[in-house]
Amino acid sequence: MPSLVTSPPRELQHSNMETETKKRGKARGGNLKCRLRRDSSKAVNTEGLCFEEMSQWSQSLERLLSSKYGMKIFQAFLKSEFSDENIDFWMVCEDYKKIKSSFRMSSRAKKIFKRYIEVKAAREINIDHKTRDLIRRNIEAPTTVCFDDAQKIVYGLMERDSYPRFLRSDIYRALLDSTSESEKL
Repeated sequence: MPSLVTSPPRELQHSNMETETKKRGKARGGNLKCRLRRDSSKAVNTEGLCFEEMSQWSQSLERLLSSKYGMKIFQAFLKSEFSDENIDFWMVCEDYKKIKSSFRMSSRAKKIFKRYIEVKAAREINIDHKTRDLIRRNIEAPTTVCFDDAQKIVYGLMERDSYPRFLRSDIYRALLDSTSESEKL
């Protein structure tokens, strides 16, 4: 006799499994290095980390962002909290400032505006309408500093909100503990 219960489509099963896996990983903490690799778009190689470098991250957000490992781990942390648009925008702005060609600068400025600044943008950052309007005017004749006001706002948000949460996070604490333990051996 055929069963009256049908299983959900394969796509739905896969989606449900991912959701359950994420819930279990958060509840149990999971393997830290695996979580870092899963949560970041690129694998974070933590083998070169030392306790001294990691402990300096707690001195300032600037120190954290100036570290190759710190940047990647902070990105992974923000991605796990679904709030990585700020660090992405900050990094895009840093790259944008290095552009020399006015054509490339104009093209890139429009892309940045469309992705991060525009109301209802895919990765909209939290800035006031005055700053948004200023940037809209600035990108008509873009310069290396046309996103500076928004970048300062985003940096301030990260410094006051995301960065302190990162320092209290299981990710940072566990890495700090693991590097401390490995250096004692």
